[in-house]
Amino acid sequence: MQADLPILHDYPLASLNTFRIPARARHYLPVSGAAELDALRRDPVLGALPRLVLGGGSNLLFTRDFDGIVLHMVGRGKEVLGEQDGKLLVRARAGENWHAFVRWTLAQGLGGMENLSLIPGTVGAAPIQNVGAYGTETKDVFHSLTAYDLESGELRTLDAAACRFAYRDSIFKHPEGRALVVLDVTFALPKDWAPNLRYAELARAVEEATEKAAEKAAPSPQDVGRIVEAIRRRKLPDPAEIGNAGSFFKNPVVTGAHCARLLAQYPALVHHAQPDGSEKLAAGWLIDQCGWKGRALGAAGVYPKQALVLVNLGGARGEDVVRLARAIQADVAAKYGVALEPEPVFI
Repeated sequence: MQADLPILHDYPLASLNTFRIPARARHYLPVSGAAELDALRRDPVLGALPRLVLGGGSNLLFTRDFDGIVLHMVGRGKEVLGEQDGKLLVRARAGENWHAFVRWTLAQGLGGMENLSLIPGTVGAAPIQNVGAYGTETKDVFHSLTAYDLESGELRTLDAAACRFAYRDSIFKHPEGRALVVLDVTFALPKDWAPNLRYAELARAVEEATEKAAEKAAPSPQDVGRIVEAIRRRKLPDPAEIGNAGSFFKNPVVTGAHCARLLAQYPALVHHAQPDGSEKLAAGWLIDQCGWKGRALGAAGVYPKQALVLVNLGGARGEDVVRLARAIQADVAAKYGVALEPEPVFI
């Protein structure tokens, strides 16, 4: 093995995943940039090991120890690059905390990312998952990224088309993109900002805040960001206090005909029409209607304020969370004929 790489062995991972699930890595390497990855690739022993790229650990569930090398992206740094094609470009390295970066853009007077406030994780993980909230996804403010190709050893620049963004998906979650390690991400933010208030809950909260304000001015990006934070804090558990990975299931997409059949039987069904005629259903509503909100199986449970969030009640292991998730999936499938797909990656 490379003697000059700061590799640690039998490394504990409980503090590096937001579920706080106990697990260990056979080897652990903090990665600041391409140099460590290049040395790893050139080493015949390290290069042959199974690898796991880790950011904030907010979108994975350890079900076992990892018998390979964990590449922990720790590179920090952010900057305003300037204007291009009517957009303001900002860049951050992969290890930057996502929420801190969003707050930093707002502090610079830049709007566009405020709906993505308080999402756990790192900048480098955001395009991989195409994280989104309140009507905004990473792809909506994305310009490009730099990735290291562990197969070729090349640095690659990928634009939005190359990233193949979809709902909670990208090329990085598919075989042809799994050798790519994100090093930094550049975002394109609007010069002429307007709030994205397509989600009714956010629109109501902004309207209420505006009415209460001494001066009835239009909301700023900072105002919207603060309101998004308040909504999320009210509804979702803080991973620092209760182990969780945020929304555990994707909102399922069904055909228009399937949705119509469900609406005939369940008129209160929460659904959102999609451009292609399909319907996106609210997974949290489905889970709640199956009676799971606030329930537990052993040390894993469903958060009482949001049925979409599974939590570590204390001492849970990965298999406890998996058992709970499978039970929820079975009940939703039996009642609604809908398959729920987990968001976190199971390791």
